[in-house]
Formats: sequence, C-alpha cells, structure tokens
Amino acid sequence: MKNFILRGVFMSVIVSLSTVAQDFQVQSPDGRIEVNTSLTDGLTVSVFYNNQPVINSLNIDLIIENSKSLADHPALVRSATAEIRQKIEAAVPTKARIIEDHCNQLMLEFDNQYKFYLRVYNDGFAYRLVTFLDGEIKVRRELLNLNLIPDCISYFPEEQSLMSHYERSYLVQKIAEIETGKFCSLPVLFQTADGIKILFSETDLRDYPGLFLSKAENGFETLFPKYVLEASPNPNRADRSEIIEKESEYIAHTEGSRDFPWRVFIISDDDRDILKSTLLYQLASEPQIRSTKWIQPGKVAWDWWNANNIIGVDFKSGINTATYKYYIDFASEFGLEYIILDEGWSKSTTELLESNPDIDLRELIRYGKDKNVGIILWVLWQPLDRNMDKILKTYSRWGVKGVKVDFMQRADQRMVNYYEKTARTAAKYKLLVDFHGAYKPAGLHRLYPNVVSFEGVKGLEHSKWSRDITPDHDVTLPFIRMVAGPMDYTPGAMDNASEKNFSIRFERPMSQGTRCHQVAMYVVYESPLQMLCDSPSNYYRERETVDFIARIPTVWDETVVLEAAVADYLVIARRNGEKWYIGALTDWAPREFELDFSFLAEGEYRIEIMQDGVNVHRHAQDYQHIITNVKNTDPMTIRLAAGGGWAAIISKKQDN
Repeated sequence: MKNFILRGVFMSVIVSLSTVAQDFQVQSPDGRIEVNTSLTDGLTVSVFYNNQPVINSLNIDLIIENSKSLADHPALVRSATAEIRQKIEAAVPTKARIIEDHCNQLMLEFDNQYKFYLRVYNDGFAYRLVTFLDGEIKVRRELLNLNLIPDCISYFPEEQSLMSHYERSYLVQKIAEIETGKFCSLPVLFQTADGIKILFSETDLRDYPGLFLSKAENGFETLFPKYVLEASPNPNRADRSEIIEKESEYIAHTEGSRDFPWRVFIISDDDRDILKSTLLYQLASEPQIRSTKWIQPGKVAWDWWNANNIIGVDFKSGINTATYKYYIDFASEFGLEYIILDEGWSKSTTELLESNPDIDLRELIRYGKDKNVGIILWVLWQPLDRNMDKILKTYSRWGVKGVKVDFMQRADQRMVNYYEKTARTAAKYKLLVDFHGAYKPAGLHRLYPNVVSFEGVKGLEHSKWSRDITPDHDVTLPFIRMVAGPMDYTPGAMDNASEKNFSIRFERPMSQGTRCHQVAMYVVYESPLQMLCDSPSNYYRERETVDFIARIPTVWDETVVLEAAVADYLVIARRNGEKWYIGALTDWAPREFELDFSFLAEGEYRIEIMQDGVNVHRHAQDYQHIITNVKNTDPMTIRLAAGGGWAAIISKKQDN
C-alpha cells in the first residue's frame, strides 16, 4: 500500500499567550460539515451538518498521572491549519483499491506537551490527541463526553461486560430512554429526528484499550477496560478463558510521546454515504509490510458450522483425514482458495504443534497443495501466545497458509497489543490471520494487511442456537459493524427458511431468509477471507448456487451504492477488474427497485442473475437463474421477496 499525489496548504501561527484565539472553525471540503472547537471551558467541539446542529457538545480530555490536563487550561502556543489531499492505494481492498483522502485539518499545540488534531472530511470528522511527554506514562482516563441534539435514536449494541466478543444485536431506542450506566461496544449509530446519521467508532488503536460508550445522565461518556495486572485461567474453560484477578487504576501504561487513537464520526443524511465511507481505514497507520504480493484473499470452506456433516461417502465423517480431503476436493472443484481446520484438528486445544491421531496434517497440506487449496488452522489465543514465534514459524515451514485465532474476548491494552503481536509475527512468516472471538476492526488490517478478517459480529453461527440472525439483522450490519472493517459473518447456508419455518438445529443448521439472501451476501459483505459455511454435501446438491458464489471475488476495486436505508435494505454494485457484481438485501419486507446501470461504461453486457423464485414465499430455497443482456442506459426492475436477495455478475459480452 502506498500514499501518492500528496499536496496541501499549511499555515502555522505562533500565538501570543495574551491574544490566544479561543474558538476555531473547520469545514469539510464541500462545506456541508462544520466543526467548531472552543477552548473557553476546556476543549469542546460542536458539530453542524448543512447548518443544522447534530452534536451540541463533545468535551475532550486526557487524564495522565502527574501531568496537566486540558481541563487545567494549558496555554495554547501554536495553531495550524492544513488541507490534506492524497490518494491511498489499499493492498487488500475491501471497498476500493484507490481511496481519495481529502480533508481540512486543524492542529492545536498546548504548553503541557499535548497536541490536538482535528480533520474534517466530506463524510465526517475525526480527532486525536498527541502527547510529547518524557518516559512512560499512565493514562488514568480519556474523556469524551458526547451530547447529541434532542430526540435522537440509537442503534445500540449493548454489552453486559467489558469482557466481550462484540457479538451483539442492535437495540433501536431513543437515547433518552437508555438507562444511565448502560454501555455499548463500537461502532454505534445515532440518528437525528431529521434523519441525519452519525456513526461513531475508533481507529489506529495501538498500545491502548478499546473504547466503550456509556450512557450518562447527560449524553454519553467513555468507558475503558482497566490495565490488567494479573489474570488466571478460568477453571471452567481454562484453555480459552481467563479471570481478571487484578486491575490497575489506570487504563494504559504506555510511552509518553505518542499518538492516541482517532475518534471518528461519520455523518450523512444519505444512508448510502455510511456504506461508502472509508474514514476508519484512511486514518489507520500505514502498512508495516513492504511486499504484500504473498497475501492472497479468497474464499474458504469451513467445517465447524455444518459439524462436518457429509453424506454419500464410504468413510465415517468427522475430524479426520478423509473428511478434510473431501473438503479439499470440494474446494478445488469450485475454485475455492482455502479450507479451515477448526477446533479439534490438534492433539488438544493447547498442543498446537501436534495433530490429533485421526489427522495427518502433513498429508492434507500436500494434498491441498496439489489441488491449489491452502490450509488455515484454528488456534486458541492463549496457547498460541505462550510460544507464538515457534508455532507460527513451524506452521509456515509445513506449508500452512494462515491461522484463525479465537476466544480473545477482551479489549484491554494488553489484549490490543496481543493482536498486533500476532499480526506482526504472522506477517514475518507470511501467514494470513482471521481473528474470531474478537473486538471490532480498528485499523490493524491496514497496518498489517495479512489480517484479512475479524469476527466481532453476531454472525450466522448464532443461527445454530438462536433466532437472532434475521434478515432485519442482516441489513443492519453493513451500516454499523461493517463500516469498521472486514466482517467474518460466515454466510453460505443452503437450507433456508421463512420466519415461521425456521428451526434451531445445532448440527444441521439453517438460515432465515431466502437462498438469494445468502447469495447476495457474498457481494454485500466485505471480508477478504470469505467463508462458505455449509457442508460440501449440501453444496454438491446445489451446484448452480455454489458455482455462482464461487465466481464472486472477495476484494474490490470500486464500490457504488445504488440504494440504501439503514436496517431496511441496500443495493450495492462492486467492480473487480473488468467485471461488476451487484448484491441486494432486504429485511422481512418485500421490495422492488429500478436499477440504474449508468455506472457501467458504454457497450453491451452479459448479466447473470440469481433472484428469488416465484414460490419463494412457500419454499425459501426457490430461486431463478437468468442470463440476459443489458446496457448502461437500460433500467431494470428487480423484486426481492420478504427476507430476500438479488445478485448479479456483469461482464462485457466480448469477455465471455
């Protein structure tokens, strides 16, 4: 990844202590967003969108032991403004290969060795604090007191504990009705009475705890996990869960001279802009990997969701060599790049360098290599941490292509550092990383592009034990969780059901919504490592569907959002190379859209369509597979059933 075409206007003003300006105004390049910063009473920000207030006040401070805070009114010694305009090329593009990075920036420097950076973009704003203190420091608290305008509603991913895997439903409620003390993980979405959306999250999270947002008497305030001093294995699940025995009174013990995470607010009255935004990626640190050619995104056949349920074979299915050869054969036939060996492949969950007696891992790696299918291994974070370099070096030497690291379920500073250590060590040995049981993406996938996905989402696995994974939930995720970064939802169910026909089955799970609802997810959901969660036996029975899914890429050169309404529906077109792909999802309401193909260049195109079938209201697996022609001037009406979907692959006719 690289930055290029950097140009800007920079002004630096040395401010007299007796004539310090107390108010600063910064607008987005298009003038729609205005952020006012006041130093009259600490550091306070207010925000306007199209001249309407959206954030009444945002009080900002950083409380460091033995240091003056911003509330102590340190003298302003310098202010500077700049226009930043550059292009960013993504090494592993989840939304666009070339990203326009254009903003207006304000920098304020104080005599307590703090700096405040504010950047205002066309789709939002972000700020961060920077310190230049000697030695190491202890951060006791970071303040972000958020007061929105009245009558806002929230899509609130409420948490019960700071030990969390970030797998939450979004509770839609007025912020005035949220009980004081309730808190949520990020991202969180707010909506004003006028329909303006405000998404809040963080990025460039390094050597620092993740932020949670807590309801206060007036607005919201920050909540952070404390710095962990002592932890011990949980007797009930000692291999994967810890009990925090002792915490400090501070949230971070870190270098005194450093940048703190960006606090990011994406703002728009057009829901399409929320889906298009790349602010959280733009503001993350630049990659630490010089050459990324070895990083190969792709699709992966996954065993755990379908419980290795395969039929019509002459061997007993399970966690054994024969079963995984069957998975490799399936992946090879349909051009899938990887399979995952999930929990059970190793001798025990803590013995990560030995296979269980029924698995010949070296043979599977050899067999997969002959068929162009790579192996990804599931590991628990704690056993990996005890001997990480040796384990990952050994995996690389064996020919393993990546690791799925699971059950972290924390976001304190030490755990955040563990993520970066894992990504860095895996990159050293040219291994991909997929974090499960994880907090949300917060910039690490730009810093280390070998981090190809994160869970941190209430995904399809929950359909094995709950009714929570509904089409309503599915069309909410892209506007909130997916904005943070890659989302390992694990789609691909072939046994599909209407709301009334759905049943919970742990070992033979199904999905709510139509077959095409699942298919469209492969265009809509962003994950450079994208799962096919169902059994190869089920996929062999549904070859037409699988062939279509297998031809959908997992990285994108360009994204165009055609239609969008938070928690209701979305229609997205994406380009990879010369081909375009469209995915449309709806909630439990049937919908009709007229597609505008003006994003295509002139010429005639072949369009291959998967759409809900005529009888899908009776049988959710019913679909129609259609091939026809289209031009960029041709409108097309598409219809989505209740809980439905629509997907298309578009190519120039001469390319066929």
